[in-house]
Amino acid sequence: MTGTGSLEEARELLREFPVADGHNDLPWALREQVRYDLGARDIATDQSAYLHTDLARLRAGGVGAQFWSVYVPSDSAFLPGAVPATLEQIDCVRQLIDRYPARLRSALTAADMEAARTEGRIASLMGAEGGHSIDNSLATLRALYALGVRYMTLTHNDNIAWADSATDEPAVGGLSAFGRAVVREMNREGMLVDLSHVAATTMRDALDASAAPVIFSHSSSRAVCDHPRNIPDDVLERLPANGGVAMVTFVPKFVLQAAVDWTAAADENMRAHGLHHLDTTPEAMRVHREFEERNPRPVATVATVADHLDHMREVAGVDHLGIGGDYDGTAFTPDGLNDVSGYPNLIAELLDRGWSRTDLAKLTWRNAVRVLGAAEDVARDLKSRTGPSNATLEQLDG
Repeated sequence: MTGTGSLEEARELLREFPVADGHNDLPWALREQVRYDLGARDIATDQSAYLHTDLARLRAGGVGAQFWSVYVPSDSAFLPGAVPATLEQIDCVRQLIDRYPARLRSALTAADMEAARTEGRIASLMGAEGGHSIDNSLATLRALYALGVRYMTLTHNDNIAWADSATDEPAVGGLSAFGRAVVREMNREGMLVDLSHVAATTMRDALDASAAPVIFSHSSSRAVCDHPRNIPDDVLERLPANGGVAMVTFVPKFVLQAAVDWTAAADENMRAHGLHHLDTTPEAMRVHREFEERNPRPVATVATVADHLDHMREVAGVDHLGIGGDYDGTAFTPDGLNDVSGYPNLIAELLDRGWSRTDLAKLTWRNAVRVLGAAEDVARDLKSRTGPSNATLEQLDG
Protein backbone atom coordinates (compact mmCIF):
# COMPACT_ATOMS: atom_id res chain seq x y z
CA MET A 1 0.00 0.00 0.00
CA THR A 2 1.28 3.45 -0.92
CA GLY A 3 2.50 5.47 2.04
CA THR A 4 1.39 9.00 2.79
CA GLY A 5 4.99 10.18 2.43
CA SER A 6 5.18 8.80 -1.09
CA LEU A 7 1.86 10.44 -1.97
CA GLU A 8 3.04 13.84 -0.80
CA GLU A 9 6.30 13.38 -2.70
CA ALA A 10 4.28 12.45 -5.78
CA ARG A 11 2.17 15.60 -5.51
CA GLU A 12 5.28 17.72 -5.06
CA LEU A 13 6.87 16.19 -8.16
CA LEU A 14 3.72 16.81 -10.19
CA ARG A 15 3.77 20.47 -9.22
CA GLU A 16 7.07 20.75 -11.11
CA PHE A 17 6.57 18.08 -13.78
CA PRO A 18 2.81 17.67 -14.26
CA VAL A 19 1.16 14.91 -16.22
CA ALA A 20 1.00 15.34 -19.99
CA ASP A 21 -1.80 12.85 -20.65
CA GLY A 22 -2.14 11.38 -24.12
CA HIS A 23 -5.86 10.72 -24.29
CA ASN A 24 -9.07 12.03 -22.71
CA ASP A 25 -12.50 11.60 -24.32
CA LEU A 26 -14.26 14.50 -22.60
CA PRO A 27 -15.38 16.08 -25.92
CA TRP A 28 -17.26 12.93 -26.96
CA ALA A 29 -18.82 12.60 -23.49
CA LEU A 30 -20.03 16.20 -23.80
CA ARG A 31 -21.49 15.44 -27.21
CA GLU A 32 -23.24 12.28 -26.03
CA GLN A 33 -24.55 13.65 -22.74
CA VAL A 34 -25.52 17.25 -23.50
CA ARG A 35 -24.82 17.84 -27.21
CA TYR A 36 -22.02 20.28 -26.35
CA ASP A 37 -24.09 22.38 -23.95
CA LEU A 38 -21.10 23.32 -21.82
CA GLY A 39 -23.31 25.09 -19.32
CA ALA A 40 -25.13 21.83 -18.62
CA ARG A 41 -21.79 20.12 -17.88
CA ASP A 42 -19.84 23.08 -16.50
CA ILE A 43 -16.43 21.58 -15.72
CA ALA A 44 -15.67 24.54 -13.46
CA THR A 45 -18.08 22.80 -11.05
CA ASP A 46 -18.09 19.26 -9.66
CA GLN A 47 -19.04 16.85 -12.45
CA SER A 48 -18.18 13.62 -10.64
CA ALA A 49 -21.73 12.33 -11.06
CA TYR A 50 -21.37 12.47 -14.86
CA LEU A 51 -17.73 12.69 -15.91
CA HIS A 52 -14.23 11.59 -14.99
CA THR A 53 -13.03 15.11 -15.74
CA ASP A 54 -13.51 18.59 -14.35
CA LEU A 55 -11.13 21.45 -13.62
CA ALA A 56 -10.82 20.85 -9.89
CA ARG A 57 -9.98 17.19 -10.36
CA LEU A 58 -7.50 17.99 -13.13
CA ARG A 59 -5.74 20.29 -10.67
CA ALA A 60 -5.85 17.66 -7.91
CA GLY A 61 -4.41 15.11 -10.34
CA GLY A 62 -1.48 17.30 -11.30
CA VAL A 63 -2.41 17.47 -14.98
CA GLY A 64 -0.41 20.06 -16.92
CA ALA A 65 -1.14 19.04 -20.51
CA GLN A 66 -3.96 17.10 -22.08
CA PHE A 67 -4.42 15.70 -25.55
CA TRP A 68 -8.20 15.98 -25.87
CA SER A 69 -9.46 13.27 -28.20
CA VAL A 70 -11.58 14.53 -31.07
CA TYR A 71 -12.88 10.99 -31.57
CA VAL A 72 -15.84 9.96 -33.69
CA PRO A 73 -17.04 6.35 -34.16
CA SER A 74 -15.49 4.23 -36.90
CA ASP A 75 -18.40 1.84 -37.47
CA SER A 76 -19.92 1.97 -40.94
CA ALA A 77 -23.22 3.46 -39.83
CA PHE A 78 -21.45 6.62 -38.65
CA LEU A 79 -18.86 7.00 -41.40
CA PRO A 80 -20.74 9.21 -43.86
CA GLY A 81 -20.57 12.00 -41.28
CA ALA A 82 -17.14 11.33 -39.79
CA VAL A 83 -15.40 14.45 -41.10
CA PRO A 84 -18.04 17.02 -40.01
CA ALA A 85 -18.40 15.23 -36.67
CA THR A 86 -14.63 15.50 -36.18
CA LEU A 87 -14.89 19.22 -36.90
CA GLU A 88 -17.62 19.49 -34.27
CA GLN A 89 -15.33 17.76 -31.79
CA ILE A 90 -12.54 20.22 -32.59
CA ASP A 91 -14.99 23.06 -32.10
CA CYS A 92 -15.92 21.63 -28.68
CA VAL A 93 -12.28 21.74 -27.56
CA ARG A 94 -11.99 25.31 -28.80
CA GLN A 95 -15.12 26.25 -26.87
CA LEU A 96 -13.69 24.69 -23.71
CA ILE A 97 -10.45 26.65 -24.08
CA ASP A 98 -12.35 29.89 -24.68
CA ARG A 99 -14.72 29.25 -21.76
CA TYR A 100 -11.98 28.56 -19.20
CA PRO A 101 -9.01 30.75 -20.23
CA ALA A 102 -7.60 30.97 -16.70
CA ARG A 103 -7.19 27.18 -16.55
CA LEU A 104 -6.80 25.98 -20.15
CA ARG A 105 -4.37 27.19 -22.80
CA SER A 106 -4.36 26.23 -26.47
CA ALA A 107 -1.14 24.40 -27.32
CA LEU A 108 0.12 23.64 -30.83
CA THR A 109 3.82 23.09 -30.14
CA ALA A 110 6.21 21.74 -27.53
CA ALA A 111 7.08 25.36 -26.71
CA ASP A 112 3.39 26.06 -26.07
CA MET A 113 3.31 23.13 -23.65
CA GLU A 114 6.22 24.57 -21.69
CA ALA A 115 4.67 28.04 -21.72
CA ALA A 116 1.44 26.63 -20.27
CA ARG A 117 3.42 24.85 -17.54
CA THR A 118 5.12 28.14 -16.63
CA GLU A 119 1.73 29.87 -16.48
CA GLY A 120 0.13 27.13 -14.39
CA ARG A 121 -2.44 26.42 -17.08
CA ILE A 122 -3.28 23.10 -18.75
CA ALA A 123 -1.81 22.89 -22.25
CA SER A 124 -4.73 21.75 -24.39
CA LEU A 125 -3.85 19.78 -27.50
CA MET A 126 -5.99 17.64 -29.80
CA GLY A 127 -5.71 14.14 -31.20
CA ALA A 128 -7.97 12.63 -33.85
CA GLU A 129 -8.82 9.02 -33.03
CA GLY A 130 -8.96 7.12 -36.27
CA GLY A 131 -7.94 7.61 -39.89
CA HIS A 132 -11.61 7.52 -40.90
CA SER A 133 -11.64 11.16 -39.75
CA ILE A 134 -9.80 12.20 -42.94
CA ASP A 135 -12.02 10.17 -45.33
CA ASN A 136 -9.02 9.03 -47.44
CA SER A 137 -7.99 12.63 -48.15
CA LEU A 138 -4.50 14.00 -47.54
CA ALA A 139 -5.90 17.53 -47.95
CA THR A 140 -8.34 16.82 -45.11
CA LEU A 141 -5.40 15.57 -43.04
CA ARG A 142 -3.62 18.88 -43.60
CA ALA A 143 -6.79 20.79 -42.76
CA LEU A 144 -7.07 18.97 -39.41
CA TYR A 145 -3.47 19.89 -38.66
CA ALA A 146 -4.22 23.52 -39.52
CA LEU A 147 -7.14 23.39 -37.06
CA GLY A 148 -4.81 22.24 -34.29
CA VAL A 149 -4.88 18.43 -34.40
CA ARG A 150 -1.44 17.21 -33.32
CA TYR A 151 -1.81 13.45 -33.54
CA MET A 152 -3.95 11.03 -35.45
CA THR A 153 -4.55 7.44 -34.38
CA LEU A 154 -4.33 5.52 -37.66
CA THR A 155 -7.42 3.42 -36.89
CA HIS A 156 -10.01 3.07 -34.18
CA ASN A 157 -11.80 -0.24 -33.56
CA ASP A 158 -12.53 -0.96 -37.23
CA ASN A 159 -10.27 -1.37 -40.24
CA ILE A 160 -10.13 1.44 -42.74
CA ALA A 161 -9.26 1.14 -46.42
CA TRP A 162 -5.55 1.66 -45.82
CA ALA A 163 -4.84 0.28 -42.33
CA ASP A 164 -5.74 -2.69 -40.15
CA SER A 165 -7.18 -2.25 -36.66
CA ALA A 166 -6.22 -4.39 -33.67
CA THR A 167 -9.84 -5.33 -33.09
CA ASP A 168 -10.96 -6.20 -36.62
CA GLU A 169 -10.17 -9.06 -38.99
CA PRO A 170 -6.93 -8.48 -40.97
CA ALA A 171 -7.64 -7.03 -44.41
CA VAL A 172 -4.75 -4.87 -45.62
CA GLY A 173 -1.98 -6.75 -43.81
CA GLY A 174 -0.81 -3.62 -41.98
CA LEU A 175 -0.52 -0.40 -43.98
CA SER A 176 -1.28 -0.12 -47.69
CA ALA A 177 0.70 2.10 -50.06
CA PHE A 178 -1.76 4.93 -49.36
CA GLY A 179 -1.40 4.26 -45.64
CA ARG A 180 2.33 4.76 -45.92
CA ALA A 181 1.66 7.99 -47.81
CA VAL A 182 -0.58 9.14 -44.92
CA VAL A 183 2.28 8.50 -42.47
CA ARG A 184 4.70 10.45 -44.67
CA GLU A 185 2.27 13.36 -44.94
CA MET A 186 1.77 13.36 -41.16
CA ASN A 187 5.56 13.52 -40.80
CA ARG A 188 5.68 16.45 -43.20
CA GLU A 189 3.00 18.34 -41.29
CA GLY A 190 4.39 17.58 -37.83
CA MET A 191 1.38 15.49 -36.78
CA LEU A 192 2.31 12.61 -34.50
CA VAL A 193 1.54 9.12 -35.80
CA ASP A 194 -0.48 7.41 -33.04
CA LEU A 195 -0.40 3.60 -33.05
CA SER A 196 -2.92 2.87 -30.32
CA HIS A 197 -5.82 0.78 -31.65
CA VAL A 198 -3.90 -0.50 -34.69
CA ALA A 199 -2.94 -4.08 -35.47
CA ALA A 200 0.61 -5.16 -34.65
CA THR A 201 1.27 -5.43 -38.40
CA THR A 202 0.19 -1.79 -38.77
CA MET A 203 2.47 -0.79 -35.88
CA ARG A 204 5.46 -2.39 -37.58
CA ASP A 205 4.65 -0.92 -41.00
CA ALA A 206 4.22 2.54 -39.51
CA LEU A 207 7.54 2.32 -37.70
CA ASP A 208 9.14 1.34 -41.03
CA ALA A 209 7.48 4.26 -42.83
CA SER A 210 7.78 7.07 -40.27
CA ALA A 211 10.68 9.51 -40.32
CA ALA A 212 9.49 10.96 -36.99
CA PRO A 213 8.92 9.45 -33.56
CA VAL A 214 5.54 7.75 -33.12
CA ILE A 215 3.33 7.58 -30.06
CA PHE A 216 0.88 5.18 -28.51
CA SER A 217 -1.55 7.63 -26.94
CA HIS A 218 -3.26 5.05 -24.71
CA SER A 219 -1.91 1.49 -24.83
CA SER A 220 -0.32 -0.93 -22.38
CA SER A 221 1.87 -4.05 -22.55
CA ARG A 222 0.67 -7.17 -24.36
CA ALA A 223 3.21 -9.30 -22.48
CA VAL A 224 1.55 -8.31 -19.18
CA CYS A 225 -2.05 -8.50 -20.45
CA ASP A 226 -2.69 -10.36 -23.68
CA HIS A 227 -5.16 -8.05 -25.38
CA PRO A 228 -4.79 -7.01 -29.06
CA ARG A 229 -5.06 -3.33 -28.06
CA ASN A 230 -1.73 -3.62 -26.24
CA ILE A 231 1.83 -3.33 -27.56
CA PRO A 232 3.92 -6.45 -28.25
CA ASP A 233 7.46 -6.47 -26.88
CA ASP A 234 9.07 -6.53 -30.34
CA VAL A 235 7.35 -3.21 -31.09
CA LEU A 236 8.33 -1.72 -27.72
CA GLU A 237 11.91 -2.74 -28.46
CA ARG A 238 11.86 -0.53 -31.58
CA LEU A 239 10.92 2.66 -29.75
CA PRO A 240 14.46 3.69 -28.72
CA ALA A 241 15.63 3.73 -32.35
CA ASN A 242 12.46 5.56 -33.43
CA GLY A 243 12.39 7.97 -30.47
CA GLY A 244 8.72 7.29 -29.82
CA VAL A 245 6.67 7.17 -26.63
CA ALA A 246 4.24 4.51 -25.38
CA MET A 247 1.65 6.04 -23.05
CA VAL A 248 0.25 3.45 -20.64
CA THR A 249 -3.54 3.36 -20.38
CA PHE A 250 -5.67 2.61 -17.32
CA VAL A 251 -8.61 0.80 -18.96
CA PRO A 252 -9.13 -2.38 -16.87
CA LYS A 253 -9.96 -4.57 -19.85
CA PHE A 254 -6.54 -3.69 -21.33
CA VAL A 255 -4.46 -4.02 -18.18
CA LEU A 256 -5.97 -6.91 -16.17
CA GLN A 257 -6.25 -10.33 -17.80
CA ALA A 258 -9.29 -11.34 -15.71
CA ALA A 259 -11.06 -8.21 -16.92
CA VAL A 260 -10.55 -9.20 -20.56
CA ASP A 261 -12.89 -12.20 -20.26
CA TRP A 262 -15.38 -10.32 -18.09
CA THR A 263 -15.51 -7.46 -20.60
CA ALA A 264 -16.31 -9.82 -23.47
CA ALA A 265 -19.37 -11.00 -21.54
CA ALA A 266 -20.34 -7.44 -20.56
CA ASP A 267 -20.05 -6.26 -24.18
CA GLU A 268 -22.30 -9.09 -25.33
CA ASN A 269 -24.83 -8.03 -22.69
CA MET A 270 -24.78 -4.47 -24.03
CA ARG A 271 -25.42 -5.71 -27.56
CA ALA A 272 -28.28 -7.89 -26.28
CA HIS A 273 -29.88 -4.68 -24.98
CA GLY A 274 -29.47 -2.97 -28.35
CA LEU A 275 -26.61 -0.75 -27.12
CA HIS A 276 -23.10 -0.15 -28.45
CA HIS A 277 -20.53 -1.71 -26.16
CA LEU A 278 -18.70 1.64 -25.82
CA ASP A 279 -21.84 3.59 -24.92
CA THR A 280 -21.46 5.58 -21.66
CA THR A 281 -24.86 7.30 -21.61
CA PRO A 282 -26.90 7.01 -18.39
CA GLU A 283 -29.06 4.23 -19.89
CA ALA A 284 -25.96 2.29 -20.94
CA MET A 285 -24.38 2.71 -17.53
CA ARG A 286 -27.58 1.39 -15.91
CA VAL A 287 -27.32 -1.74 -18.07
CA HIS A 288 -23.64 -2.05 -17.10
CA ARG A 289 -24.44 -1.74 -13.40
CA GLU A 290 -27.16 -4.37 -13.53
CA PHE A 291 -24.80 -6.77 -15.31
CA GLU A 292 -22.10 -6.09 -12.73
CA GLU A 293 -24.49 -6.80 -9.87
CA ARG A 294 -25.05 -10.26 -11.33
CA ASN A 295 -21.41 -10.75 -12.36
CA PRO A 296 -18.90 -9.03 -10.05
CA ARG A 297 -16.29 -7.18 -12.04
CA PRO A 298 -12.58 -8.05 -11.67
CA VAL A 299 -10.99 -4.91 -10.28
CA ALA A 300 -7.72 -3.47 -11.56
CA THR A 301 -5.64 -1.35 -9.18
CA VAL A 302 -2.86 1.22 -9.29
CA ALA A 303 -0.43 -1.68 -8.90
CA THR A 304 -1.88 -3.33 -12.03
CA VAL A 305 -0.97 -0.27 -14.11
CA ALA A 306 2.44 0.02 -12.43
CA ASP A 307 3.17 -3.59 -13.42
CA HIS A 308 2.74 -2.56 -17.06
CA LEU A 309 5.04 0.41 -16.64
CA ASP A 310 7.70 -1.69 -14.94
CA HIS A 311 7.69 -4.11 -17.86
CA MET A 312 7.54 -1.40 -20.51
CA ARG A 313 10.49 0.39 -18.90
CA GLU A 314 12.48 -2.85 -18.96
CA VAL A 315 11.78 -3.38 -22.67
CA ALA A 316 11.70 0.14 -24.14
CA GLY A 317 13.51 2.27 -21.54
CA VAL A 318 12.22 5.10 -19.41
CA ASP A 319 12.82 7.67 -22.18
CA HIS A 320 9.99 6.09 -24.17
CA LEU A 321 7.12 5.97 -21.67
CA GLY A 322 4.18 8.23 -20.92
CA ILE A 323 0.62 8.20 -19.58
CA GLY A 324 -2.68 8.13 -21.48
CA GLY A 325 -5.51 7.41 -19.06
CA ASP A 326 -8.46 7.30 -21.52
CA TYR A 327 -10.71 9.03 -19.00
CA ASP A 328 -14.30 9.64 -20.11
CA GLY A 329 -13.72 7.02 -22.81
CA THR A 330 -14.15 3.99 -20.58
CA ALA A 331 -16.99 2.76 -18.38
CA PHE A 332 -14.64 1.44 -15.69
CA THR A 333 -11.39 2.55 -14.11
CA PRO A 334 -8.92 0.93 -11.69
CA ASP A 335 -9.23 1.44 -7.95
CA GLY A 336 -7.14 4.47 -7.05
CA LEU A 337 -7.34 5.80 -10.61
CA ASN A 338 -11.05 6.49 -10.54
CA ASP A 339 -10.85 9.81 -12.36
CA VAL A 340 -8.34 12.50 -13.39
CA SER A 341 -7.51 13.26 -9.77
CA GLY A 342 -5.84 9.85 -9.38
CA TYR A 343 -2.47 10.34 -11.10
CA PRO A 344 -0.59 11.06 -7.82
CA ASN A 345 -1.52 7.56 -6.64
CA LEU A 346 0.27 6.04 -9.63
CA ILE A 347 3.34 8.23 -9.16
CA ALA A 348 3.43 7.31 -5.45
CA GLU A 349 3.26 3.61 -6.33
CA LEU A 350 6.19 4.01 -8.72
CA LEU A 351 8.17 5.91 -6.08
CA ASP A 352 7.59 2.99 -3.73
CA ARG A 353 8.94 0.70 -6.47
CA GLY A 354 12.15 2.67 -6.72
CA TRP A 355 11.51 4.89 -9.71
CA SER A 356 13.68 7.99 -9.43
CA ARG A 357 12.49 11.57 -9.61
CA THR A 358 14.31 11.92 -12.94
CA ASP A 359 12.56 8.84 -14.34
CA LEU A 360 9.17 10.07 -13.20
CA ALA A 361 9.69 13.54 -14.68
CA LYS A 362 10.29 11.85 -18.02
CA LEU A 363 7.19 9.67 -17.63
CA THR A 364 4.85 12.50 -16.68
CA TRP A 365 6.11 15.43 -18.74
CA ARG A 366 9.45 15.42 -20.49
CA ASN A 367 8.93 12.52 -22.90
CA ALA A 368 5.65 13.90 -24.22
CA VAL A 369 7.13 17.34 -24.79
CA ARG A 370 10.22 15.87 -26.43
CA VAL A 371 8.28 13.69 -28.87
CA LEU A 372 6.12 16.58 -30.09
CA GLY A 373 9.20 18.76 -30.49
CA ALA A 374 10.94 16.00 -32.46
CA ALA A 375 7.96 15.75 -34.82
CA GLU A 376 8.19 19.50 -35.37
CA ASP A 377 11.90 19.21 -36.20
CA VAL A 378 11.25 16.46 -38.77
CA ALA A 379 8.45 18.52 -40.33
CA ARG A 380 10.68 21.56 -40.76
CA ASP A 381 13.24 19.44 -42.55
CA LEU A 382 10.74 17.68 -44.79
CA LYS A 383 8.94 20.91 -45.72
CA SER A 384 12.26 22.43 -46.77
CA ARG A 385 12.72 19.58 -49.26
CA THR A 386 9.27 18.36 -50.33
CA GLY A 387 5.87 19.75 -51.17
CA PRO A 388 2.48 18.46 -50.02
CA SER A 389 1.23 15.21 -51.51
CA ASN A 390 -2.00 15.10 -53.48
CA ALA A 391 -1.93 11.33 -53.92
CA THR A 392 -5.24 9.49 -53.71
CA LEU A 393 -6.27 6.11 -52.40
CA GLU A 394 -7.23 5.05 -55.92
CA GLN A 395 -3.86 6.06 -57.39
CA LEU A 396 -1.79 4.22 -54.81
CA ASP A 397 -3.93 1.24 -53.88
CA GLY A 398 -5.91 0.70 -57.08
